[in-house]
Amino acid sequence: MIDQKTLAYINLYAILGTLENLCELAPEASSLLTNKKPISIGFDVKNGPKATITFANGLCRMDQGCKKCDVKLPFSSPEKFNGLIDGTTTPVPSKGFIHIGFLLNSFTKLTDLLTKYLQPSEEDLKDPDFFKISTALTLNVVGVAIAQVGNNDEIGKFSADHIVDGSVMMAIKDGPAVEISCKDHRIITLKRTPEKYRASMVFDSYETANALFNGKVNALSCIGTGKIEMHGLVSMIDNINRILDRVALYLA
Repeated sequence: MIDQKTLAYINLYAILGTLENLCELAPEASSLLTNKKPISIGFDVKNGPKATITFANGLCRMDQGCKKCDVKLPFSSPEKFNGLIDGTTTPVPSKGFIHIGFLLNSFTKLTDLLTKYLQPSEEDLKDPDFFKISTALTLNVVGVAIAQVGNNDEIGKFSADHIVDGSVMMAIKDGPAVEISCKDHRIITLKRTPEKYRASMVFDSYETANALFNGKVNALSCIGTGKIEMHGLVSMIDNINRILDRVALYLA
């Protein structure tokens, strides 16, 4: 079963939050942001997540909460917000109608581009640069989604309750990494290579990471063949992998 509130946290922090990385990695993304002054969009989900994305200088940044924003998009429930992501809901701003052009133009084009990278065609993946960016963005989505499932999904929380304090590194060899940090059984994900960690899961290549994220290979078989290396505290990795199984259901 999919919990709509958990899905809303994933959609906001893991999916829309990856716009930050899209603008950093894909040149065509930053070129879509032609606004000369910073514009911030606040997403306010009743009984759910709240965040603000600020667009400036061809880049964007997500912050918690939406008290200070140029455009505010309220949603009466997690289900309504999830409808924005799957295209069944059209939000009406409660603030910032003057910036409606940015919403309909630059923001929409940017989210369409993000979708292209996160749900790529086989033809797109033949381009090696596109392939690397797509895989790196998916790593960020999966990493942040692990935190949202571990903190909000009932089955995910059960696994999080068995994770000791400390960090787990999930990385692509010679590539990007995320730090999955747990304290008092609450998880946060930082899009960086941690300085210290108690356990690690490292993919031997972008190809292995991409195949695993898209369900084309089995994690256990990759571990057996050495395509995924795991080190450190086994119990942390085991419970992170249990949460990862739940993540796959939400991102399917």
